Amino acid sequence: MDQSSGRSFMQVLCEKYSPENFPYRRGPGMGVHVPATPQGSPMKDRLNLPSVLVLNSCGITCAGDENEIAAFCAHVSELDLSDNKLEDWHEVSKIVSNVPHLEFLNLSSNPLSLSVLERRCAGSFAGVRKLVLNNSKASWETVHTILQELPDLEELFLCLNDYETVSCSPVCCQSLKLLHITDNNLQDWTEIRKLGIMFPSLDTLILANNNLTTIEESEDSLARLFPNLRSINLHKSAGLHCWEDIDKLNSFPKLEEVKLLGIPLLQSYTTEERRKLLIASRLPSIVKLNGSIVADGEREDSERFFIRYYMEFPEEEVPFRYHELVTKYGKLEPLAVVDLRPQSSVKVEVHFQDKVEEMSIRLDQTVAELKKHLKTVVQLSTSNMLLFYLDQEAPFGPEEMKYSSRALHSYGIRDGDKIYVEPRMK
Repeated sequence: MDQSSGRSFMQVLCEKYSPENFPYRRGPGMGVHVPATPQGSPMKDRLNLPSVLVLNSCGITCAGDENEIAAFCAHVSELDLSDNKLEDWHEVSKIVSNVPHLEFLNLSSNPLSLSVLERRCAGSFAGVRKLVLNNSKASWETVHTILQELPDLEELFLCLNDYETVSCSPVCCQSLKLLHITDNNLQDWTEIRKLGIMFPSLDTLILANNNLTTIEESEDSLARLFPNLRSINLHKSAGLHCWEDIDKLNSFPKLEEVKLLGIPLLQSYTTEERRKLLIASRLPSIVKLNGSIVADGEREDSERFFIRYYMEFPEEEVPFRYHELVTKYGKLEPLAVVDLRPQSSVKVEVHFQDKVEEMSIRLDQTVAELKKHLKTVVQLSTSNMLLFYLDQEAPFGPEEMKYSSRALHSYGIRDGDKIYVEPRMK
């Protein structure tokens, strides 16, 4: 497809779903049948398009014949027009107004900031429930117009739009459940609180890759701003530097899920410490952290870990949560440090003729390598050397070490065991 010049929605639609590119298969939404005479009446022999149309990166600049759109797209429910050249909201309106059952619309990466969205045009979006305006540089005035005309909007995507501030809408959008506003430059919490005012029914707020700084808000105010928030994503919020900001999240009365990877506050902790400290102290009520479910057993384990983590801290540095957990579990004993790494060397007695010599041997070497090591001790060549291993607790006597390539650790050799060297009988 030539994308250097403008093309209409209908032109691209007919080309993409022509019999050559999209063979017809019977069944609803399975294929497309293009009339033999394109200039004939579309109402007479209309396209059987899929209900989900993907027309991204096709160089679309305008709608084309609205009667044809209405005839061909009556059953379409999802439309992806991302990464095209639509810069006039009037042309978008011509398309959408002729797709009566449209619920999902993706207009990402179209230069729509070049025109003003009038309310009469926005009215054509009324049935849309999910709207994607990522990288469209849509102004807040445009967003407000859309919100006023979309009474059933449930999900809104406003990523990569270079927002540094949020402009409050004159009316609240009670229907919106999910707001995806990542990769902007929203730093001040006073801007985020405006989202709570505009979207009081918000269930999911995705704020990843912003430069959010400290959460400056009282607990009561946070509860009123986001009374229904169940999930928040603060991945890579570069300005979060203190635990008090994380504590503030507990003020959201219905919060169950939090995502907090890549923030400066947590970088100095190990993965285990990071997760357990968040679960035990800062987010005691969540059921999912960074995409993983928090099981009851993990919560108790984390709370006990928290007590032990802070038990040696000075009193003035111990968080209040520590005292709450000590009341719950009592003062715990430090865990014993157990080194579970395999032993790398042992001390054994090497017996040869009437001589006994205590030696330290590496367990990662083979029997053949041990023989080379013993050559200077017993004055025998490796080919003329027989080795026998005696486990001090073994009931069956010495075991010949006959396999040259066998590693010593496979014998289970321990400190104090014995190795006997004998010359090979000729």
